[in-house]
Amino acid sequence: MTEPAVTVVVAVYNTMPYLTECLNSLVGQSIGIDRLEVIAVDDGSTDESGTELDRFAANFPDTFKVIHQENSGGPAAPSNRALEMATGRYVYFIGSDDYLGAEALERMVACADEHDSDVVVGKMVGTNGRYVHQKLFAESNPDISLYDSALPYTLANTKLFRRALVEKHKLRFPEDLPVGSDQPFTIEACFRARKISVVADYTCYYAVKRGDASNITYRADHLARLRCTAKIMEHTAGLIEAGPKRDAVFKRHFEWELSKLLLEDFAALDTGTQRQVCEGIAAVMDAYFTDDLRDGTGVTRRVRFGLARSGALDELCRALTDEAEHGAPPFLLEDGRAFATYPGFRNSALGLSDRYYEVLGEGVAGRLAKHTELESAEWEQDGSNLALALKVRVGLIGDTGATAVALAQGAMPKSADKPGARRLSATARRPDVVGEFVREPVQDGQRTRLTALIPIDSVNAKRGVRVYADVAGSTYEIPVPTGGLPLPLARRWGRAVPYRVAANANPKGRLVITTAPLWETKSGVFRRLRHMLSRLKRKITR
Repeated sequence: MTEPAVTVVVAVYNTMPYLTECLNSLVGQSIGIDRLEVIAVDDGSTDESGTELDRFAANFPDTFKVIHQENSGGPAAPSNRALEMATGRYVYFIGSDDYLGAEALERMVACADEHDSDVVVGKMVGTNGRYVHQKLFAESNPDISLYDSALPYTLANTKLFRRALVEKHKLRFPEDLPVGSDQPFTIEACFRARKISVVADYTCYYAVKRGDASNITYRADHLARLRCTAKIMEHTAGLIEAGPKRDAVFKRHFEWELSKLLLEDFAALDTGTQRQVCEGIAAVMDAYFTDDLRDGTGVTRRVRFGLARSGALDELCRALTDEAEHGAPPFLLEDGRAFATYPGFRNSALGLSDRYYEVLGEGVAGRLAKHTELESAEWEQDGSNLALALKVRVGLIGDTGATAVALAQGAMPKSADKPGARRLSATARRPDVVGEFVREPVQDGQRTRLTALIPIDSVNAKRGVRVYADVAGSTYEIPVPTGGLPLPLARRWGRAVPYRVAANANPKGRLVITTAPLWETKSGVFRRLRHMLSRLKRKITR
């Protein structure tokens, strides 16, 4: 038998019925089974997985090799055993509950051969609600770096590796890690690779979340995940010296693995476990959480890390439960800076610096939008003068003197739909702020109420009601949501030329003020008549 192009390694433990689809996707590969070697290791399965593997081995004896062994507690040991037997030029790892697109291996091998790549990452998607980070797959790229791409967020071993690279550096999976054992292997392979390529124009890999969420990643407890993450980072630190490159990789571990230990379920842990988690996070932070990583971490995560590092269990639990029940706290505006007033802020007993609580531009738009609420809207008329009287509550306290409401022409860009607001560019023109404003604290000082009296001009226009706020050196534009509140009835005003004004919610639930003449002026009638005659003339001359 000639050397196979690729050896596919399948570590198997109790993955029926998903295993059948996985194996079918392998024998159906367009690369051809004569260029394929499959080594499947049954890690002591107690369901029908072992029997299913034997069935495929019997049907495809020149392609499948099946090994049965006692359960080892994770995918590392079976994957290592398969590597010892692999003979392909490349080696590829697949989860036994996942499956491949029909052309996956052919495309990845062709990419590796064309570009002399040591690692090829094929596009992955999640199924049944499984999350797979997508940024890396925006476009195909023959040569990416571990340090300036989204690769650190895609560290599963579900990639094509040149086997010569694996054997040259004796790359194997650490068998003492119940979860995340693929990360040290993948990180080192990418660190040592001459070239890493991405195939993004074809879905190569379908990652399946089992119906019972029994994938090993979803079963590990807090302390197991913490221990594994610490070991992964220790291994990585032995490869990449301290500095921006190491930070680029570790950013993922702080944002994902470690931050997930400090979600709402942390508050439900017993005090002893909480303390162990905080002590472990503190040790990792002491070793690797540089100032650049701290400042590049969103304020919510940054505060949680700071409280964990300080061992402030009560404040940390309160921060988690308060945010889950009431949302994020307001921003304190002070001397051109902004701070998120989470528990522990300026608590001298904790000694956490303001930098942990400072808002540095991340996620501001969404938080401002979430805490902007309409309290009331009415018309106030004085003779021929009409004004919109508003009360709007915003999630800001402190130096709110520059916060105002204005009527803005034109729709918000679609990019503002998800956060519900946007940061204005330095060159963007904001509408003139006119009218009278009163700003006062509400809700025990946790919010500010803007009371505004905005004059309504006699113009033909549809304008959105928006809050403008300066936060952390940038101006934000926040459409005011109606929140289902009753709005004032349409009104007529004006003497020489009567106008009509209406307050409505647009399809996105945002407050819009529409003004228009009650009837057309003579100039408007003549303009419309000229337009109709012009269209008629064009029809006649055709």
